[in-house]
This record gives sequence, C-alpha cells and structure tokens, in this order.
Amino acid sequence: MSEPTRRGRRAMNEERPEGPYEMGDRPSAEQRSIRDEQVRFVDFVSHIYEGAGALLGPTGDQREMGMVLHLIASHFDGQLVTSTSLAAASGLSYGTAHRTIDDLVARGLVARRLRTASGRSQSLHPSAKLLARWRQFAFRGEELMQGMLRKEALRKPRQSGPNAVIPPPAVLDRKLVLGRGLRVLVHADPTFMAMLNLKRQFEMILGTGIESRAHSIDRLRAELATNSQRAVSNYDIVAVDLPWFGEMAEEGRLLPLDGLIDVSGFDQTDIYADALASSSWRGVQYGVPIMVSGEVLVYRSDLLAAAGLEPPKTIEQTLTVARALHDPKAGLAGMSWNGGRGTPLGHTFMMIMSAFGQPIIDLPSTGDGFAFSNIGPDNLRPMFQSEAALRTVEYLFDLMAVSPPNILQMSWYDRARTYASGQAAMAYSHSLLAPLHETDPASPARLRTGYLPHPTGQRGRPIVPMGGYSLAIPANIAANRIEEVWRALQTFTSASAAKLYLTNGSLASPRSSVSRDPEVMALSPMVMAVDEMARQGCLRMWPRPPVPGISDLISIAGEDVHDILRGAVSVSDGLAAAQRRAEIVQRHWVGTGAFAAKNG
Repeated sequence: MSEPTRRGRRAMNEERPEGPYEMGDRPSAEQRSIRDEQVRFVDFVSHIYEGAGALLGPTGDQREMGMVLHLIASHFDGQLVTSTSLAAASGLSYGTAHRTIDDLVARGLVARRLRTASGRSQSLHPSAKLLARWRQFAFRGEELMQGMLRKEALRKPRQSGPNAVIPPPAVLDRKLVLGRGLRVLVHADPTFMAMLNLKRQFEMILGTGIESRAHSIDRLRAELATNSQRAVSNYDIVAVDLPWFGEMAEEGRLLPLDGLIDVSGFDQTDIYADALASSSWRGVQYGVPIMVSGEVLVYRSDLLAAAGLEPPKTIEQTLTVARALHDPKAGLAGMSWNGGRGTPLGHTFMMIMSAFGQPIIDLPSTGDGFAFSNIGPDNLRPMFQSEAALRTVEYLFDLMAVSPPNILQMSWYDRARTYASGQAAMAYSHSLLAPLHETDPASPARLRTGYLPHPTGQRGRPIVPMGGYSLAIPANIAANRIEEVWRALQTFTSASAAKLYLTNGSLASPRSSVSRDPEVMALSPMVMAVDEMARQGCLRMWPRPPVPGISDLISIAGEDVHDILRGAVSVSDGLAAAQRRAEIVQRHWVGTGAFAAKNG
C-alpha cells in the first residue's frame, strides 16, 4: 500500500486535529482495555463470592464469613478461640453471634473441644470439613488473583476432585492427655525445622504443649542409644534415620507399631513403598516416614546449555561435563559432594558404589535391585574388596580433580551451599536441602537446576538412593503414655501435616499424594522430579539398607576411604583395612538376635 500524499496527510490532520487520539466512531483500544479491566475485576469479585458460597454451604450467610476468617486465622496462628471471643470478633450482636455459632456447629463447619475434664469450658476450631473447603477456596482465589495479574480471561472454577488439594490438619476431637506435654527428639534439617516452627499450631491441634530437641545425625544416633539405656525414656517420639531400623529393632530400642496401626486404621497406602519397608524389620513395623529424600545429581542447566553439553547419565559423561565446566580461576568447581571424614564420605561411598551395581553388603539380587528384608547371615558380608568398591574409589579420585579445594572436609550442608551459591556446576545432593537453591532468590541455581538419578557405572542402573526419617516410639516409654503418643505420631505423619512442612520450608515429601498436590507441585520442580523417579522405580533404599551394623559400616567407609583419598594409604591397603574392620562388626551381628537363630 502506498503512503498518503502530503495533501492527503494534511486532509487527514484537518479531519482529526487531535491526531491518533481522535478515533471518530471507533472505540479506542485504551477504552476497551480500561473497560476490560473493570469487567475482569467484577468477574473476579463474582467468582470470589461464588467461592465463599461454596465455603459456607447453601444455607450460609455472608455474616458468617467474619467468624470463619477469625477461626481459620486463629487455627494457623495457634490462638485459642472460645464462644465469647468469637462472638466479640464477629461484630454481631451477642445473641445473633451465639445463634450463628450454634448453626455453624450444627452444619459441621465448627468443632467444639473440651478444654477441661469438667466439660464446663470449650474451645472452638474449624472442622476438617471447613478446612477442606477453605483450602479449595484459597486455591481457587490464588488462581484468580494470578490470572488478574497476568490479565488472563477468568474462568469458572474448575471441578477439582476432593483430594486434589490436601487441606491443613484439623484439631484432634479430644485433647491429648499427657503430663508434662509431648517430648520429641528430631534431626536438624529443613523438614524438622518447619515442624518446630509450626510448634504453636501443632500445640493447638494436639491440645498439649510440645518440648522438642534437634540434633545432627551422629548426635541423634548417640542420643537414641543413650536414651534406650534409661529406665524410662526421656522422649515420647523420636526421629530415626531410615537405615537405622534393623539395628535399633535388633537391640530392642523401638516399640513395635503393628498393633497400634491395626486398631487405629492409620492410612499408609500412599507412603513411598521403600520408605515404609525400611521402617520395619523382620516383618514388624517400627516407624512411620515423615520425610523422604532422594540423593540426586543436580546440575546447572544454564551452564550446560551454554557449553553445549548434555546432562550426564553415566560416570564417564559426568567426568566429561565436570572437567569442561571446572574453572577454579572463575571460582567454579565441576562437582561438589560429601568428602568429609566419617559419616559424610561413608554415605558418598555407599551411594556411588550402588551406581556401579553393588550394595555395601552382599544382599541377594532381585529383578529390579536388591532385597534387604528377611536376609540371612551370609548377606551381611561386607563388599569393600569388590570390583564396584575399587571403581568407586577410582571415580572419587577423578572427582577430586574437579572439586572445591576443601572437598575432603565437605558434608551435606556444605556441598548443597556450594552449589546454591554458584561455586559448583553440579553436585550430588539430597533433595531435602533443595530449599537452599530452590527458594533463595539470590541463588544463581534458582530455576536453573536439573535433576537426575545417579549417573551409572558398569553393571549399574539408574538409582536415586533414598534417605529420610521416620517417627518412632521408644520401647522404654511409660506404658500409660503410648495410646496418646500414637495419636500424636499419626498427626505428625499424616498427609495434611506433610504438606504443611513442605509449604513452610521443606521440600521432602513422604507420600505420593502430597508430591502430586497442585500447591506442592508449584513450590519446586524438584518435588515432581523425585516423585517421577519414584514412579520409574529409581528411588530405592537398598543402597543404604536398614540392616544391623550399617551405621558402623558407614563410619568405616568414611574413615578408611578418607585415608585413601588423602594419600595416607594405598587403595588396596585401605579397602583391605575397611574389609577387615567391617567383618569384625558384622560377625557381632551374625552371632546375635535373629541371625544367631538362623545360624543355629
């Protein structure tokens, strides 16, 4: 199309003296945009009111909304609410407020709970029914607000299944009766820190005070052993690392839970299978998983893409990528991992050895891995002098050349922090520490991280070594506390509680239903990545099997392999020393408990 002539342009300007702002009879784009914003806001408010109607039910009254909001806010804040305080907060007249409260109770939206044994004093709480409705309402409201900000067309609320969005935990219908409150011993990690930060809310839910103590992994194990020697346990609930269950069960430190589970009907169907299996020993369950973590390979997707590199799937590819990206002058290491002496390096050795297709002990092979339950004495034989052990040490030597200078002092938090701060291009890291890079806006790795199973060696298969903790009850707990403590343990390990931990700083989910909750999936791509690896059969416990003696074997590996890596001993001498020490440990277990009976 040819441009208008000068005369034509002059005529147009005379007809439209206000230039582009004069549109004649045509509606302006700006007018349409403004009107659209107004209509969209009306639609937003309309949808919110529709959601409020679904929240309160067909017989609900908008005057009830103030009461509902006050109840739910107090529930999350751990603040006690009574009929008097709720009536005062509602802004309604005294009589109307109390009639409204009675109506909410009758409709199952508000729960009354006795505060005292006499029954003369009661507290008010949002019921499980109300909390489920509230979660759906809040989820839809957040979708609407995000749509408003993105200027998207608002849609009618979609019909989600009742279990799609997991609601917050409701209060117990009856307060726990525990003298001196509930006493808990846990591990110091993001999941348990979230649990402790939610202390007031859980005290409200349980109806009792909570006294908690958090220890590092080695101090936790030592305290569990010390506590088991006391006449009566200092703790009601304890956190147990998944590999410790075989040993602790053999030593009689934990209370069997099968009878309590059968009577209560506690739902464990969606707990990751290997995590549940590793919380039992010889067919008896001793714990319930509260968090499940997978050790994965994390990598900077942006750095690999810029260098034209593919994410590594084998040991050889991993070394190739690490060498290509290793740039000490720029402050970038190719890989960070647990190289610290003792438990940190012991875990690394075991998990990488599993990627070469061999567990630390001679477990029986299965079609998709190795079995660790109902094993015999021969299966406790250490495998430090296997081909896989040798290849693991050689690989660690190669990794040292592309690792941070302090690699032989590095432990779990250190390696994750090194990666999160942009000082490593890749890392072997547990998913429980993913918040260090997933939730920190300052991390160069945020939204630029990929997740993979352990790269495989010869005869290996893709594997994500499982980690995590279960909650258990000490065997020497006072008998009159068991029933109430079990109620608390069920609450702490429920799907609702697990989701609460994830939305408050943890990224380690023990249940598939929690991992697939839409609000949880929005927190981090890592959650779904680990869940998908579990579906594919990669998330497994056998690399760190819950058998007697495993903790000592981890320590032995972490000491003797450390001596090898720092050059104090040769590879052959170091592995031979580890084998000798490990055989002494395992002979002890072969001669005790169920293993002695099998030998007999």
